Amino acid sequence: MKATYYPYILNFKQPSGTSRGVLKTKETWFIRITENGKQGIGECGILRGLSADDVPTYVDQLKWTCANMHLGLPVLYEKLQEFPSIQFGLEMAFKSLYSENPFLLFPSEFTQNTKSIPINGLIWMGTEAFMKQQIQEKIESGFSCIKMKIGAIDFETELALLKAIRKEFSAADIELRVDANGAFSPNEALEKLKRLSELNLHSIEQPIKAGQIEEMSNLCAETPIAIALDEELIGVFESSEKKVLLQKINPQYIILKPSFVGGWQGSSEWIQYAENQRIGWWVTSALESNVGLNAIAQWTYNLNNNLPQGLGTGSLYTNNFDSPLTVKQGCLFYNQDKSWEFNL
Repeated sequence: MKATYYPYILNFKQPSGTSRGVLKTKETWFIRITENGKQGIGECGILRGLSADDVPTYVDQLKWTCANMHLGLPVLYEKLQEFPSIQFGLEMAFKSLYSENPFLLFPSEFTQNTKSIPINGLIWMGTEAFMKQQIQEKIESGFSCIKMKIGAIDFETELALLKAIRKEFSAADIELRVDANGAFSPNEALEKLKRLSELNLHSIEQPIKAGQIEEMSNLCAETPIAIALDEELIGVFESSEKKVLLQKINPQYIILKPSFVGGWQGSSEWIQYAENQRIGWWVTSALESNVGLNAIAQWTYNLNNNLPQGLGTGSLYTNNFDSPLTVKQGCLFYNQDKSWEFNL
């Protein structure tokens, strides 16, 4: 068995705004395993400035991982606890290696293109005109769930945009989610949530910055809108810590990004603890290429979660890899008429 790793820079079609700044490129890494003439591909989807494993030794860790592939997935996974994106890349690469088709990881009705996955339409931050344009495009494309990133421009402007949607579309027509990426301060958050609640929103992701456990717990207890934890899960590696975090905060939802929380295994553990507390959840990509998105989507379909998932990011880049993944009428399909083109 041999393994190598490769960097790859994904270029956004247009700069994409978040409360942490504007994204123009996205760095990612691929692991390729070869054995007996077969190969497996895995993506290590790190997001600089956010991933827990965004550390100076990241490339050294990739190098060590590839040099020690003989240890096998269980041992490597355990040793890479603080490198969740590499854990996921390894899970993916081994699953790919031992699959009949390196990109057909979890055969199902989804991969047979007889069933699809409902997804949310993502609205990036920007000028009022730009955000209005995106909203219109998503609605015209058939999305029934829209997720709008807020917290970068004036709150009143963002509120007006949401009001404009609600004026035309009821909650029964369009489900609205917002993602604050921790933009609200604890002392203003509850009042802002009350104003947002007048618009019949489904939920708000991470209203205040992660790490403020007591404040987030109080907010989840008093909120008029369901709160979904996102960044709060990043960097929580121990099983006992995961349990305690959910028990202390008791959110309405958690959001799982496999590249951030240790892949399928790490996500499954969070799901188990959440369901034990009757906390809802859904899965979201972390701006991976179509390789990582494919692995997340195929796994997610088998979880039988009927909520719209955050898996509509495949069309963001000019240099993504051609794949069967197709978005149509607010759903993600696996179009078998389209083939993979992965040349790296």
